[in-house]
Amino acid sequence: MRMKAYELGVVTSYSRPRVSNDNPFAESLFKTCKYRPNWPTEGFSSLDSARQWVLRFTHWYNMEHKHSQLRFVTPNKRHMGEDKVILAKRKQTIDSAKALNPARWGGREVRVCTPVPPTTLNPVKEPKSIDKMRVA
Repeated sequence: MRMKAYELGVVTSYSRPRVSNDNPFAESLFKTCKYRPNWPTEGFSSLDSARQWVLRFTHWYNMEHKHSQLRFVTPNKRHMGEDKVILAKRKQTIDSAKALNPARWGGREVRVCTPVPPTTLNPVKEPKSIDKMRVA
């Protein structure tokens, strides 16, 4: 099976068999797909209709959908570095509203407006050096 995938130019995954949550990013994306109002519950009528649906979904997901884990900024805006400006403006708006009516907020932080740092699925761990081990 792996050889056929290799012949077709498909990179095989090292996911564990029968482990559905091996890639949380993919699992989250699948759920987002299935919960879209235009998800075809009866399936796709053709390969072309499936491709067209995925293209529309991908555009919506990257260009329009504001992700909660990205502080309600679209992935495209984050990728382009525009999230910093958007979040700074949002912070100013929140601070202004809080200054006008401080009792409404009760002294608590309203929303975090700092950009989200990059995320990786399997980050490369820094090798432990002897010097670091001596400090501990």
